[in-house]
Amino acid sequence: MAQLRIALAQTNPTVGDLAGNADKLVAWTRDAADRGAHLAVFTEMFLTGYPAEDLVLRTSFVDASIAALEAVAVRLAEEGLGELPVVVGYVDRAGLEPRLGRPKGAPLDAAALLHRGRVVTRTAKHHLPNYGVFDEYRYFVRGDRLPIFRLHGVDVAIAVCEDLWQEGGPVAVVGEAGAGLLVVPNASPYEKEKDDVRLELCARRAREAGCALVYVNQVGGQDELVFDGDSLVVGDAGELVARAAQFREELLIADLDLPVSSAEPGTFPYDAGDGTAITVERLVLSQDPVEPYEPEPPSIAEPLGTHAEVYSALVLAVRDYVAKNGFRSVILGLSGGIDSALTATIAADAIGPDRVNVVLMPSRYSSEHSLADAEELVRRQGLRSQVVPIAEIVNSFEKEIDLSGLAAENLQARVRGMILMGLSNEHGHLVLTTGNKSELATGYSTLYGDSAGGFAPIKDVPKLMVWELARWRNEHTDPGFLLEAERPVPENSITKEPSAELRPDQRDTDSLPPYEVLDRLLDDYVEKDLGSRELIAAGHDPALVERVIRLVDLAEYKRRQYPPGPKITPKNFGRDRRLPITNRWREAAP
Repeated sequence: MAQLRIALAQTNPTVGDLAGNADKLVAWTRDAADRGAHLAVFTEMFLTGYPAEDLVLRTSFVDASIAALEAVAVRLAEEGLGELPVVVGYVDRAGLEPRLGRPKGAPLDAAALLHRGRVVTRTAKHHLPNYGVFDEYRYFVRGDRLPIFRLHGVDVAIAVCEDLWQEGGPVAVVGEAGAGLLVVPNASPYEKEKDDVRLELCARRAREAGCALVYVNQVGGQDELVFDGDSLVVGDAGELVARAAQFREELLIADLDLPVSSAEPGTFPYDAGDGTAITVERLVLSQDPVEPYEPEPPSIAEPLGTHAEVYSALVLAVRDYVAKNGFRSVILGLSGGIDSALTATIAADAIGPDRVNVVLMPSRYSSEHSLADAEELVRRQGLRSQVVPIAEIVNSFEKEIDLSGLAAENLQARVRGMILMGLSNEHGHLVLTTGNKSELATGYSTLYGDSAGGFAPIKDVPKLMVWELARWRNEHTDPGFLLEAERPVPENSITKEPSAELRPDQRDTDSLPPYEVLDRLLDDYVEKDLGSRELIAAGHDPALVERVIRLVDLAEYKRRQYPPGPKITPKNFGRDRRLPITNRWREAAP
């Protein structure tokens, strides 16, 4: 057996910032070298950021990616880091002739091995995911090469992200060709309770490949996606060896005892087991094992509980959206209700309360406790606030146009949206939209009113979970949260009956069923795609099924115009669930 110290660079790249990502690669490689690592592994498409979406269809972008890879290899050597092999993801091209149905330029979701100032070998993702938030048949062609390089006597194979999730392909070939270690760069987006799925997957694939497995995952926010890290190392029997924390950058060190190989170098064809062939490229970096050394104590972070991980995901999403898009501050309407209270708390934890601006906009129908609850939250958290009564503004509109009923109610919401957008234009604030997933599903929001904004932190959070997260935050904190207030959400904002307060004595239940009933039905219809008959068979009231399906289906045009927000459930509105707006399909009555 031979010892190897592996450094997993669980990092937060920025899409399109090739120079900044290269700087980060050099800095983290230096840290890995200082800690005595023999191999540093970065994440999928680290140099370009992931997902780069249609950028990969631009020749100039792919050219820049390849140039950045070659330049950073040289730079590592020039800065005295060339002896430490580095595996890193980037975008390459396959060099195929243009063909109808093939992505322009034939881009590859690639990974490379850098050593001694050069790119030693390259590979690319074989399995291209085309489900959920992924659309990779649009962007990439599949790879067909599997490098296995010998490092201090140990054969190390490289596969990329989805190649771990699918049967056959590189993992099957590793099992047949043999290797002591499989390293897998990933950009695996977060969704609730995904950590247990990943660990079981890594353990199963390690046993199938017959070798230890290193799974290094991206961390950070990118538009609607959040990446939680949770990088893993498992042994050849599937046992957990090391684990990084969630939602923070970390250089995870793992010391492994691995088998020494004497296989001959060269290229060898293999059946991938999925109807394709993969060429194994064996090469030697170093044959002699390292001198025996004292391993570091293993680091195994405890996974977060459900509410802790969801809340942490929302905080990280807001922090990165603000920072990576160059905003200095945020602004939102604070009503005294639970949705705006939770949104403000998330924002304060993400960027600090001194950068969170809230506007209290009472109307003629606002209750005394609404203004008092909003003021209490401001006091507890130290937010920047102002009060802009809207009654006279609404009156001015009503003098000029005749509106009644729902149109008059929506006017109030649109006046509030106009005020927030005006202050955003004046001061450069990012407007945070405060609607939750239950409202978004049923269309319980006003276009260009409470739906106005630039980012929607809780758009994928069902109403019941909004309350749960507020209660959790009142009892917990985290070193990464920037808000120091104890119990930051006023109790009355959590316990009072929800209301939009757009007419006298209005309650959400005037228009919607109780959220305990509604959220369960929405979960079955939206997340699980159950039809009306299946929903009724699952125990839902038939009349309510018909009503809620109609509400959800008719609100698709509103959701298309809603701001982006972080995905935390298995099926969010936007990247996951895409239905036509013009659509005459209706669920048949049972």
